[in-house]
Amino acid sequence: MIGVAIFGILLYLAIIALIIVSMWKIYTKAGKPGWASIVPIYNLIIMLEIAGKPWWWIFLFFIPIANIIFLIMMYNGVSKAFGKSEGFTVGLVLLGIVFFPILAFSDAKYTAPQIKE
Repeated sequence: MIGVAIFGILLYLAIIALIIVSMWKIYTKAGKPGWASIVPIYNLIIMLEIAGKPWWWIFLFFIPIANIIFLIMMYNGVSKAFGKSEGFTVGLVLLGIVFFPILAFSDAKYTAPQIKE
Protein backbone atom coordinates (compact mmCIF):
# COMPACT_ATOMS: atom_id res chain seq x y z
CA MET A 1 0.00 0.00 0.00
CA ILE A 2 2.77 2.41 0.88
CA GLY A 3 4.65 1.43 -2.29
CA VAL A 4 1.69 2.50 -4.42
CA ALA A 5 1.53 5.85 -2.62
CA ILE A 6 5.25 6.43 -3.10
CA PHE A 7 4.95 5.52 -6.79
CA GLY A 8 2.05 7.99 -7.15
CA ILE A 9 4.02 10.76 -5.46
CA LEU A 10 7.09 10.11 -7.62
CA LEU A 11 4.96 10.06 -10.79
CA TYR A 12 3.36 13.36 -9.77
CA LEU A 13 6.76 14.95 -9.11
CA ALA A 14 8.09 13.65 -12.45
CA ILE A 15 5.15 15.23 -14.29
CA ILE A 16 5.68 18.54 -12.49
CA ALA A 17 9.40 18.43 -13.34
CA LEU A 18 8.57 17.72 -17.01
CA ILE A 19 6.23 20.71 -17.19
CA ILE A 20 8.74 23.03 -15.46
CA VAL A 21 11.57 21.97 -17.77
CA SER A 22 9.31 22.31 -20.81
CA MET A 23 8.15 25.80 -19.88
CA TRP A 24 11.73 26.84 -19.07
CA LYS A 25 12.82 25.64 -22.53
CA ILE A 26 9.90 27.43 -24.26
CA TYR A 27 10.81 30.68 -22.51
CA THR A 28 14.48 30.41 -23.47
CA LYS A 29 13.55 29.59 -27.09
CA ALA A 30 11.58 32.83 -27.13
CA GLY A 31 14.56 34.79 -25.81
CA LYS A 32 13.08 35.28 -22.34
CA PRO A 33 14.74 34.26 -19.07
CA GLY A 34 13.91 30.64 -18.20
CA TRP A 35 13.55 31.37 -14.49
CA ALA A 36 10.53 33.55 -15.33
CA SER A 37 8.54 30.39 -16.01
CA ILE A 38 8.50 29.45 -12.32
CA VAL A 39 7.53 32.85 -10.87
CA PRO A 40 3.77 33.12 -10.34
CA ILE A 41 1.93 35.94 -12.18
CA TYR A 42 5.19 37.11 -13.78
CA ASN A 43 5.23 33.93 -15.88
CA LEU A 44 1.84 34.89 -17.33
CA ILE A 45 3.10 38.37 -18.20
CA ILE A 46 6.08 36.89 -20.03
CA MET A 47 3.85 34.29 -21.74
CA LEU A 48 1.64 37.16 -22.95
CA GLU A 49 4.75 38.81 -24.41
CA ILE A 50 5.67 35.55 -26.15
CA ALA A 51 2.13 35.29 -27.52
CA GLY A 52 2.17 38.90 -28.72
CA LYS A 53 -0.70 39.96 -26.47
CA PRO A 54 -0.78 43.19 -24.42
CA TRP A 55 0.44 43.00 -20.83
CA TRP A 56 -2.83 44.29 -19.37
CA TRP A 57 -4.52 41.00 -20.32
CA ILE A 58 -3.10 39.75 -17.01
CA PHE A 59 -6.10 41.38 -15.32
CA LEU A 60 -8.50 39.44 -17.53
CA PHE A 61 -7.16 36.18 -16.08
CA PHE A 62 -8.80 37.10 -12.77
CA ILE A 63 -12.32 37.27 -14.25
CA PRO A 64 -14.18 33.95 -14.04
CA ILE A 65 -15.18 32.37 -17.37
CA ALA A 66 -13.44 35.17 -19.31
CA ASN A 67 -10.09 33.84 -18.08
CA ILE A 68 -10.67 30.57 -19.96
CA ILE A 69 -11.34 32.42 -23.21
CA PHE A 70 -8.29 34.67 -22.86
CA LEU A 71 -6.10 31.72 -21.85
CA ILE A 72 -7.11 29.93 -25.06
CA MET A 73 -6.37 33.11 -27.04
CA MET A 74 -2.95 33.36 -25.34
CA TYR A 75 -2.18 29.71 -26.12
CA ASN A 76 -3.18 30.35 -29.73
CA GLY A 77 -0.73 33.26 -29.85
CA VAL A 78 2.01 31.05 -28.41
CA SER A 79 1.39 28.29 -30.93
CA LYS A 80 1.30 30.83 -33.80
CA ALA A 81 4.54 32.41 -32.52
CA PHE A 82 6.22 29.02 -32.83
CA GLY A 83 4.77 28.38 -36.29
CA LYS A 84 2.07 25.93 -35.22
CA SER A 85 -1.60 25.81 -36.24
CA GLU A 86 -4.91 26.09 -34.39
CA GLY A 87 -4.91 22.31 -34.04
CA PHE A 88 -1.78 22.64 -31.89
CA THR A 89 -3.62 25.23 -29.80
CA VAL A 90 -6.36 22.68 -29.14
CA GLY A 91 -3.65 20.27 -28.05
CA LEU A 92 -2.13 22.84 -25.69
CA VAL A 93 -5.52 23.51 -24.12
CA LEU A 94 -6.76 19.93 -23.78
CA LEU A 95 -3.52 17.96 -23.39
CA GLY A 96 -0.88 20.43 -22.31
CA ILE A 97 1.14 17.77 -20.53
CA VAL A 98 1.98 16.33 -23.96
CA PHE A 99 1.96 19.41 -26.20
CA PHE A 100 4.12 21.74 -24.08
CA PRO A 101 7.03 19.24 -24.13
CA ILE A 102 6.50 18.81 -27.88
CA LEU A 103 6.74 22.59 -28.31
CA ALA A 104 9.78 22.79 -26.04
CA PHE A 105 11.84 19.95 -27.46
CA SER A 106 10.87 20.11 -31.14
CA ASP A 107 12.73 22.16 -33.71
CA ALA A 108 10.00 24.85 -33.68
CA LYS A 109 11.49 28.31 -34.05
CA TYR A 110 10.13 31.37 -32.30
CA THR A 111 9.11 34.29 -34.48
CA ALA A 112 8.19 37.34 -32.43
CA PRO A 113 4.64 38.51 -33.14
CA GLN A 114 3.71 42.19 -33.15
CA ILE A 115 2.22 43.29 -29.83
CA LYS A 116 -1.22 44.79 -30.30
CA GLU A 117 -2.05 47.54 -27.84
